Amino acid sequence: MNRELPVINVVSPSQTFRRRGERLPKPEWLKIRLGDPTMQNQVLQLIQGLNLHTVCQEARCPNIFECWSDGTATFMICGDTCTRHCGFCAVNKGKPGALDPDEPRHVAEAVRHLGLAHAVITSVNRDDLPDGGAAHWAETIRWVRRLNPKCKIEVLIPDFNGDEAALNIVLDAQPDVLNHNMETIARLYRRVRPDANYQQSLTLLRRAAERRDREGRGMLTKSGIMVGLGETFDEVVELMHHLRAVSCDIMTIGQYLQPHARRLPVERYVTPEEFARWREIGRQLGFRHVESGPLVRSSYHARRQAEDSHHAPATTHEVIG
Repeated sequence: MNRELPVINVVSPSQTFRRRGERLPKPEWLKIRLGDPTMQNQVLQLIQGLNLHTVCQEARCPNIFECWSDGTATFMICGDTCTRHCGFCAVNKGKPGALDPDEPRHVAEAVRHLGLAHAVITSVNRDDLPDGGAAHWAETIRWVRRLNPKCKIEVLIPDFNGDEAALNIVLDAQPDVLNHNMETIARLYRRVRPDANYQQSLTLLRRAAERRDREGRGMLTKSGIMVGLGETFDEVVELMHHLRAVSCDIMTIGQYLQPHARRLPVERYVTPEEFARWREIGRQLGFRHVESGPLVRSSYHARRQAEDSHHAPATTHEVIG
């Protein structure tokens, strides 16, 4: 197994709040399973052989061993260098190179080789491109569908700078799940997502849901956030209300983990009990599925999230205290 895989080590806690200038030790509930290295090697060799990137590696996901042991990976397209400067993200930042025209086909080949029933695809932001990479996105979806006609396709897309035409290019390719992460509450956007806009992200999700409803599609909409960056419990609940108001079907809530010293510090480690409370509030608000827990990430158990959501009844936005 490639020992350079960026997996976050866990130590026992002595506290859960950060003192100024101090890096918090991680609590016991953030332990991870290493899994079977045989399948992890196979996934790694496949990714490298097709010159692909995964967000599992680039974002230093704590679930990488669990997911790769299960033969699951989240593919990252449009290169490995992002044009934005989010305070939380481990992905390379700077001037990206040209798009790889073979990448859409290679992603489809990897999905076929792994035998995936539910493929998750994400990307860096490509603000250097006129369409933000939307056409490349659509081509990737079409290739995955062509080589894997029974596979469900979940896309975790950027905001395309609010360009509705770019969003429609992706929607024209008919993904099964349209995911766009809010990442954090509105108050923290300037610090956490300085190049993004809270209302713009909500508008993207609303537009996707409205088009879905107009066309009678079965597509699900989805969004996710990290906690532990300084938000309050009630501010997360407020964000949940905002997502339901734009007909978001699935929400993920997970603990932020500082990927390296140059990224935002963890302000606190949220307890499993708080994650459980948000999950219950989400059910009351009418989400089809809420995945809420310390190690949850956008694509964690993505297939199960989608399957549960299709079986859950659709509900209207309900305001609760």
